[in-house]
Amino acid sequence: MKKAGILASLVFFVLSYGAYGQSSISPGTLSKAEADSIVAKFTANEANFREALTNYVFNRYATINTIGLGGQITGTYRRDSFMTFTSEGQRFERILFAPVPTVPPGFVTPEDLEDLGGVNPFALEPRNVSQYNFTYLGKEKIDELNLHVFEVTPKAIPDPKSKIRLFTGRVWVDDEDLMIVKSKGKAVPETKTNKFPVVETWRENVDGKFWFPSFASSDDELVFDNGAVVKLRMRVKYTEYKLGRTDVIIGDAEDASPADKPAPKKP
Repeated sequence: MKKAGILASLVFFVLSYGAYGQSSISPGTLSKAEADSIVAKFTANEANFREALTNYVFNRYATINTIGLGGQITGTYRRDSFMTFTSEGQRFERILFAPVPTVPPGFVTPEDLEDLGGVNPFALEPRNVSQYNFTYLGKEKIDELNLHVFEVTPKAIPDPKSKIRLFTGRVWVDDEDLMIVKSKGKAVPETKTNKFPVVETWRENVDGKFWFPSFASSDDELVFDNGAVVKLRMRVKYTEYKLGRTDVIIGDAEDASPADKPAPKKP
């Protein structure tokens, strides 16, 4: 997020915050070899999950409000999208509804939009797993799930010019399926004028096989190098997962016949 000329707060409006409770982490007793084995399994499962996601379509709903002093809404940015992935794993977004934004110009940056479909919902990109250090923290019980908790940090922060976006934070891994069901962290690299919030993302079980992103939120303060502080509140919903990805034709609308185009469901 670029700093705005006013004290701002970022709000994504949703109807539900999910049904997960909160509890404390119990210190871990796993050996390094055991922890490394779990990391190898859940990162491999993450690669399988991302491959499976190429067969699904889903909708994403995001509304952003900037809020000034006194709690007044000073601007709005909304982006509702139909999402899918190509067979090669490339993300495809068709915007369903996006009125003219009234947030300060440049407040939502290209990196923010990239994170909205990348680090925020998915945390770890399978092809970048070798670039991370994993530290086992222990176990946490949330509702009926017994979860392993890992601290995840990049071995090196990428150069901002590289366009590589990495995750730093924590992931919660189901101790039976060995799949990520929750993540909490932020995207890096940052710059002096472009900071990013810590985002917590919950996943839901789809078709009894995979844990797909369901709800992401953030309540954070971004502190810029010049001392400016921006308060953020974010809400994003990922819904209506359905099997049946169609081949995506990327280009102008007139370049594809009606039979070639995916048919997104209106929100």
